[in-house]
Amino acid sequence: MVLFKTLTYSQKIVLGFILLGLIGTILLALPISSKTGNWTPLLDSLFTSISALCVTGLTVYDTFTHWSFLGQLVILCLIQVGGIGFMTVIISISTGLGHKIGLHERQLLVESSGLLHSANLSFLVKRITIFVIMIEAIGAALLSIRFIPEFGIKTGIYYGVFHSISAFCNAGFDLMGRFGKYSSLTPYSTDSLVILTVSILIFLGGLGFIVWDDILRYKLNFKKYSLHTKIVLITSIAFTLVGSILFLLIENNHIFKEVGVKGKILSSLFLSISPRTAGFNAVDLPMLTNASIFLTILLMIVGGSSGSTAGGLKVTTVAVLFFSAFDNSRRRPTSSILKRRFSDNTIKQASAMFTFYLIIGSVGALILSSLNSSTLEEIIFEVFSALGTVGITLGITPNLGALSKITLVVLMFVGRVGWMLLIFAIVGRNQQAPISRVSEEIIVG
Repeated sequence: MVLFKTLTYSQKIVLGFILLGLIGTILLALPISSKTGNWTPLLDSLFTSISALCVTGLTVYDTFTHWSFLGQLVILCLIQVGGIGFMTVIISISTGLGHKIGLHERQLLVESSGLLHSANLSFLVKRITIFVIMIEAIGAALLSIRFIPEFGIKTGIYYGVFHSISAFCNAGFDLMGRFGKYSSLTPYSTDSLVILTVSILIFLGGLGFIVWDDILRYKLNFKKYSLHTKIVLITSIAFTLVGSILFLLIENNHIFKEVGVKGKILSSLFLSISPRTAGFNAVDLPMLTNASIFLTILLMIVGGSSGSTAGGLKVTTVAVLFFSAFDNSRRRPTSSILKRRFSDNTIKQASAMFTFYLIIGSVGALILSSLNSSTLEEIIFEVFSALGTVGITLGITPNLGALSKITLVVLMFVGRVGWMLLIFAIVGRNQQAPISRVSEEIIVG
């Protein structure tokens, strides 16, 4: 207990994720968690547990065919806790029991969920919790409309709940293995109810705490939204629309050739939304053209919003980098958007995020390339799917060796916890005072 008190907030958050991952690993390894009644190898259990907790969706086993009902429930709980954050869950339970939130818990929540401040946390957590439950319940009800006639009342409702939580938390786990292993949502590629419901859940889950709070507080009054919320909404909608149009143009005479207009629109929309955050797929990904696969990788790198269930570099980071580069090319002394100036610290953080993200991804790709005979395209796709906590694959995940699986586990963990938080956890408290040094110009570019 004394040792725990000496840990920094970052170290406690990382430790919390590790402990939850290990608990999930042990539960999934038990014979009762598999349909065959046999022990699941610890490494495969660890891979599945971290993938669920980090809301990724990469799997070494098909979720429906391998895991029992109990195993699926363990995965679902890990998804829910990992999606909205374990500190959010703990504080929700504490406030529900009438306990007060201390300064320590407030700071943990701020750092683990990407909030800007700790003011009115009790009210915020309560409002967000109600919002999450309400959205997931509506999603489950809509999906159940399709699943109940197909699978019966109990299974239909269960499927509705499972896929609603998985979609909102941007996890990408599914129970559609009954149609064929790793089929995801391909059996429903032209089903408007399923595809649109899952797409909306994914989109909402990828917006984040701050955006949800602004929308709940100010409704549709866009002018009152924070700059963060405005950027997230504008960029998220822009990436979705542009991505959909590009996929439609690229695949119109390829995999969409024999598909009707409705199917083309639904599949293009889903291809644009899912890779940025979730990991479901409604088309056979290995059948995509090279251009579409490259576009998918770019969307996985971009990701969703900070403080959300999504991964990736984050749309706000991309926006800051783009506008700072644009303003710098025009010799402007400062960078701004929507009549607001970016601070120098924000630009530095965005640049650091981009640099380290590519470095980590490159190192991961180098390791996997040295361990596997898969194509470079498949490896890069797999690496950024793991690092971006996306979960889609070109089919190589189940066949990876032990070291490759461990590499992906590390990438998923770093992608969810965040490399900056991880570095702060490793370095600990910085006791040295900052040193002011003489500046000198160097030639770049």
